Amino acid sequence: MQLDVRTDWLSYVDEVPRALVAANAVANLETLEQSPRHHHEKAQLIFTILGIINCEIEDAVWIVPPQCAVWIPGRLPHTVFGSGEVECISLFIDPPKAANLPEECCTITVSSFLRQLLLRTTELPELYDVDGPDGRIVSVIFDELAMAPVEDLRLPIPGDPRLKRLTDLLIAAPADRATVGQWASRVALSERSLSRMLAEEVGMSFGRWRRQLHVILALRSLSAGQTVQAVAMDLGYESASSFVTMFRKMVGKPPSRYLLERRGPAPHDHDAR
Repeated sequence: MQLDVRTDWLSYVDEVPRALVAANAVANLETLEQSPRHHHEKAQLIFTILGIINCEIEDAVWIVPPQCAVWIPGRLPHTVFGSGEVECISLFIDPPKAANLPEECCTITVSSFLRQLLLRTTELPELYDVDGPDGRIVSVIFDELAMAPVEDLRLPIPGDPRLKRLTDLLIAAPADRATVGQWASRVALSERSLSRMLAEEVGMSFGRWRRQLHVILALRSLSAGQTVQAVAMDLGYESASSFVTMFRKMVGKPPSRYLLERRGPAPHDHDAR
């Protein structure tokens, strides 16, 4: 099973006269296959309950670990795919202008309160009463989304073909600890040119860009059940502690704590209320 992105379905979603439409509301996916690149008039919010979801646009990839969501603005071409077993909620949103929701693609942290609200959307009628209790729930969701903190879980993808080639090489061999100069020579650039182009195209130094990639690869592996020690070795760190130090500097907390905070109660605990 995969998120349905057929043109007829997307056209239907865009035509539903409501500010929020729950599509494939809760999807249990052994493998979320990569969708073809597509877009829709309404914005999309994908909330990850279990596993890792990846959203790719022309110049960046976002990762969405458990208890986070990705916001995809309307009309933005994108593709979505999962890593391992995935459970998610997908919402299509046409918010009022006063909602003050993000104008660019981003990964946001979902609070326990917002989580319950998002789970509640799975029970909304398609044509819910805008002026009734369901309409008020939707309004509160917009308020909470506007206040939700944004996480730096984005990997910029440079447009220059040589830098794209470098991206592919780094992903294929994340444990390769070659110097900046050595990486530059592999894509027919000088070290100075590589550093300048990265600064211009992705706004990062080579070191930070590679660490950002390592965070993304680490979250995918850790969420799939790999140990910190195994992930550290796969990414080329001398020890688990050196990997944890890097992760804490990039994300603000060690990987074990980061993932623990995103493992909430059972996905359907709202049914027992």
